[in-house]
Amino acid sequence: MALYQNDAVSVNIGERLRELREARNISMRALATRSGLSANALSMIERGRASPSVSTLYKLADALGVSITSFFGSNTEKQQIIFLKANERARVSFTRGVFEGLGGEQFVGRVEPFMLTLESNANSGPRSMAHTGHEFVFCLRGQLEYQVERQVYNLSSGDSLLFAAHLKHRWKNVGGTVVSALIIISGFEEGEQLHVMHWKKGE
Repeated sequence: MALYQNDAVSVNIGERLRELREARNISMRALATRSGLSANALSMIERGRASPSVSTLYKLADALGVSITSFFGSNTEKQQIIFLKANERARVSFTRGVFEGLGGEQFVGRVEPFMLTLESNANSGPRSMAHTGHEFVFCLRGQLEYQVERQVYNLSSGDSLLFAAHLKHRWKNVGGTVVSALIIISGFEEGEQLHVMHWKKGE
């Protein structure tokens, strides 16, 4: 399906992580402590020797106090109108999946749309996530499982899900083919890093 195969700007996650860390004057050891990851694991990611899982990306965003869209590398002033050609959107790879920013990282409003592509068995990690605002999910292809609180929703191509994002949620590709989904998060509180997950022990 050509719609999901267009070239995009691939972000070097290791270089971007180092830029974000150094811009905040955080040592690798301090970031390791804040994120709960080992300094060795961080070093491997920064040197491009390891690909982080999505849960690791969220932990790093949380520890740095930024949105996960900060990894897309946009440092430009936010605009009221964002037009992106298919080959201009930024792509961040993680273990068994890819985030593609759709302009939210550059937009002045409180909405962040992105494309999520998942290989078979890819998931959001061992912890549930929760934040303010609303989350809309539209499954473009494949079989996507979303768990919201204790309820499980199985989305196929054309199915959608809308829920209050303060409810604990997580996702997984439960099929044997690649999943593509459009996710739009809106209405979050001003100043909240909406993609920052609150990884709590025992959650």
